Amino acid sequence: MINRRTFTKAAVLTPALGASLLTVGRVAAADKIKVGSKDFTEQFILGNMYILVLQDLGLETEDKTNLGGTAIAQKALVNGDIDLYPEYTGTALTEILKISIDSLKGGATPAASPAASPMASPAAGGDLSQLVYDTVKQQYKEKWNLTWLARSPFNNTQSLAVKKDFAGKNNLKTISDLAKIAGDLTISAPADFPERADGLLGLQKVYGEGFDKIEVLPVTPGLKYKALLDDQAQVVLSFSTDGQISGYNLQLLEDDKGLWPPYNVAPVVRQQVLEAHTDITDAFNKVTTSLTNEIMSGLNWQVDGDAKKEPKDVAEDYLKKNGFIKG
Repeated sequence: MINRRTFTKAAVLTPALGASLLTVGRVAAADKIKVGSKDFTEQFILGNMYILVLQDLGLETEDKTNLGGTAIAQKALVNGDIDLYPEYTGTALTEILKISIDSLKGGATPAASPAASPMASPAAGGDLSQLVYDTVKQQYKEKWNLTWLARSPFNNTQSLAVKKDFAGKNNLKTISDLAKIAGDLTISAPADFPERADGLLGLQKVYGEGFDKIEVLPVTPGLKYKALLDDQAQVVLSFSTDGQISGYNLQLLEDDKGLWPPYNVAPVVRQQVLEAHTDITDAFNKVTTSLTNEIMSGLNWQVDGDAKKEPKDVAEDYLKKNGFIKG
């Protein structure tokens, strides 16, 4: 599966969009609402959810999903070539706004917005996911008049996963729990994992010496889970909504000390569209707030697993079964 990070830093416009992205942003109440997405499974599912919800509200839509990476989607949104797309809070913070997660952890007000009000730091009892969301929501509104609707409970960040029976046997719920026995374990991860600040070095720094002796089994991304299933490793470096988490009935361990930034998702919408169609906000918020890690992982697995369903069909089935659109 192509993952969210593969195209995060894309900066070159695709030929199909090159000319249109030079236009000036515009919207009218009678226009079709143009729904975009990036180019991997989870985004295809979310983009189709947005299209189906809008159509259920009686609104005309134009499918502009599968745009490419973050830079392309953001530029299309700012220029009015799309009206909304799903974005991740961590991506918006670090890749678009260029604000470091460490500055927020320290309680610093983002330098990009001198007028921004101070926000509580996680160290002072704040919630890092909420802090990141509040920051990007405020900055997007100030810079581009773009609105972040409600964020998802699911957080597609890096994570560690284990088999559920292994977690139960060793009473593992958090990465801190894992650190106590890490020296006796093997982790399946990409070859650069030991040298990365957001990899083994980060685990050692944040979670302590328990990770100093863990053995790393370097594998290509496509073989990470096979190594776990074949018992060559007891731990796998994953992304929290990988379809394999649901497909193989694995347990994610809570990043209880906040090594990795949050990547909650939300529709980012041009404010003019929300003003023209006031019922969009409530309809979208109901859908987004229903999406947990387990649910999103399961939806991804329906596309990427053996079933090989189409993202539109997966999106439609979920929305109908849960009463978000008419059956």
